[in-house]
Amino acid sequence: MDDFVRDTLAQAGLNDLIKVFKDEGIDTETFYMLQDADIEKLIPKMGSRLKFKKLIRRLKAEQTPNESPNHFPTHGHQKGEEETGMTEVLPSTSDTGKRKSGQQLGSKGQPAAKRKCETNSSTETEAKMLNTVRNTMGDIYAMLQDDSDLNKILKTKIKNLETEKKELVGVFGKTGAGKTSLINAVLKEKNLLPSGSVSACTSVMIKVEDNRQNEKYEAEIEFISPEDWEDELGSLLSIIKKGNQETEDNVDDSDEEYHDAADKLTALYEDEWKEKSCEQLMETKYFKEIPEFLCSTSKTLVFESAKDLSTDIVKYTRDAAKNEDYDKIKKWYWPLVKCVTVRVPDNPFLQHVTLVDLPGNGDRNKSRDTMWKGIFGDCSTVWVVTEINRAASEQESWDILKNVASQIGNGGECRHIHIVCTKSDDIDDSHELTKAETQALILKRNAKAKLSVGKELNKLDKIKKHFSDECFQVFTVSSREFFRKRDLSPEDTEIPKLQEFLQNLNDCHSETLNYVSGAHGILSLIHGANLRKEDDRIKEVFAALEKNLTLQTKSIKNEMMKIFKVFEERLQKGVERSKNSYGNILTSTLYPRKRDGRGFHKQLKKAVENEGVCRPKKGREMNINMNLTSPLTDSIDEEFRTTFPNDGKCGPFKGVIYGFSILTKELKEKYKDVELQLISVESEEERLKISLNKSIRKRKKTVYRSLAKTIGETMQDCYNKAAACTGRGTLQNMRETIENHVHGSKNTMFEEAKKVMMNHLDNLMVDVLKTLEDTMRESIELSLKTDDLSLPDVSAQLERVQKLRDELRSC
Repeated sequence: MDDFVRDTLAQAGLNDLIKVFKDEGIDTETFYMLQDADIEKLIPKMGSRLKFKKLIRRLKAEQTPNESPNHFPTHGHQKGEEETGMTEVLPSTSDTGKRKSGQQLGSKGQPAAKRKCETNSSTETEAKMLNTVRNTMGDIYAMLQDDSDLNKILKTKIKNLETEKKELVGVFGKTGAGKTSLINAVLKEKNLLPSGSVSACTSVMIKVEDNRQNEKYEAEIEFISPEDWEDELGSLLSIIKKGNQETEDNVDDSDEEYHDAADKLTALYEDEWKEKSCEQLMETKYFKEIPEFLCSTSKTLVFESAKDLSTDIVKYTRDAAKNEDYDKIKKWYWPLVKCVTVRVPDNPFLQHVTLVDLPGNGDRNKSRDTMWKGIFGDCSTVWVVTEINRAASEQESWDILKNVASQIGNGGECRHIHIVCTKSDDIDDSHELTKAETQALILKRNAKAKLSVGKELNKLDKIKKHFSDECFQVFTVSSREFFRKRDLSPEDTEIPKLQEFLQNLNDCHSETLNYVSGAHGILSLIHGANLRKEDDRIKEVFAALEKNLTLQTKSIKNEMMKIFKVFEERLQKGVERSKNSYGNILTSTLYPRKRDGRGFHKQLKKAVENEGVCRPKKGREMNINMNLTSPLTDSIDEEFRTTFPNDGKCGPFKGVIYGFSILTKELKEKYKDVELQLISVESEEERLKISLNKSIRKRKKTVYRSLAKTIGETMQDCYNKAAACTGRGTLQNMRETIENHVHGSKNTMFEEAKKVMMNHLDNLMVDVLKTLEDTMRESIELSLKTDDLSLPDVSAQLERVQKLRDELRSC
């Protein structure tokens, strides 16, 4: 299904047909080919069927004679457009003087977005422009009938115009900090996610995204596999068994592990687990309400309202079995859930943004933990949520940020870190104060909180290696007051500031311009091929472009070689530091101060059983691999950030990719008679740079993470041996096993980590250069040596798309 079909059905009030048409693969072309017999099968209900027949008759009648049989107008693509052009049909995107009364405003009564053309009306106009150009390119695609090599290439280029913009915003904080209330307030959906009692906490990852298929609220429940649960069940029962055998009082760590296991088992099985074996607890009777779990499929729930959804998904998302607010729920399925995706209809803040409510510090279940780490690494923004009354002193939130800094920074793609101080309206004795006094106290404390949090941020030197100062912002919010409006104006709750931020993330101006510019380039290529005649001028341009391509790729290669050399030198220093400092690192890791042996024994045991990593629900994680890798990462962190910046201002490899161009100003001036061909080359050049930037951002994560990954793989044998230690002296035996292994591997382990990372970096550089050279050489060939007379006449389409491109560029 494409945008035309979905939008047409939605505008006609036939949202219930969207899923049916999607499942059947109905696109613009096949939509128009539907016959009565097809409609009978697709739409069994008479009411919807009659409405649809009326709709399709009207659409066919609106077709103009010069439109192709499988194209029909939508979003302003109206009769007469060929003659008048879109700029006369659509309001100008650069006209900021005329604003529709319904546009959304920011916290100061000004337009919510920074750029002048980011009003609601301009956003709608750009969407119409994009839809028009998409339809145009769909028509061109249909005209390329035969399977010649050239047509295949052009069809591929048209398909490659489509890109999906999706920004991930990760939200995390300690239990009771107000994450879910914050998400509800920012989305203006008070009852969307279950929130409230401190004793009920979100226990699984929740993604909140836009519902593009219908007007319903949906929740898709993704379960862990039965095999994963059986493995986890065995571990939980083992933890309970060990706990019951203890004769002394448990310390904090064992309490956490024991009670966590008991809570999970009780949630799903009530008290039956206490007298059952693992095999008995896997019987199908315990899962009869969720057959999808046994079949390893997702469960989708559909609701008319946010409140209905919130009530029903509690048992899949929250650890609230002991909470009297939920005493009617007997079965809790959150221990079996990997992730819940909530889809919200018609929400302007979610068009291209997904909010992710991330529980705590990862998960002991491997499939959930893998997803947790993957999501964190893909977040472009992170919201650290903490209560305002202890925002600067609350250690748990800062610990989580420290734990994930490298995963979201150099090892991720995070561009923004927001410290969100919640519950700003929580003022003691506020009932004894006037509204003005309460407001003054709140705003005074907000200012003080921002200063104290800012001071704490300045102390985080290791985190600052991954991020520039511009990445950090502090917000003081009140979700309750945003809805209640008793003591604070909406602006003073600072929720509108976060909404404005999301609106800016949702902005698709650059994506629209990229699509339209790419379409303009393809149309220029086709039209230029129809007009081209072989002459010496073409040969001159071809030779000039080939020469420039050689010079540009050589320049990039030289810069990459410099970067490669710098990394090699810095990593070698890191290797030497690792050899000299591993003893101190192991001492601080294996013999921590202020920890009694019994509690630490539990933590170290969990770490060696989990590939060197122990993530408690509260506090700093133990990550032996990261600790051993730290001299290596410290040696390259700042260089890595400047080479592969997440903010996108100068682009990867110190800006040489963004600076790449084989089209000089002099070349364009000299060869104006082959302007169309040069436009085609320039368009491909811009598309390629955008594509490379995205792929490099993904692959640089693998480069950076390879250091810890290699160390972890080298350490795995000793972890297995340490995990097998039992009986008296287990703690010391585990310590000595790890120490002896690292001491014996010091001369090879760190060198191997360096070698693996440099190989990844080298492969990335080679692939980038090859892609640049091959793609641009193909583009030059296509643009200057194609004279296929079978190509369609696209002069009218080119003129129309050029007008749209110019208008978008002026914005």
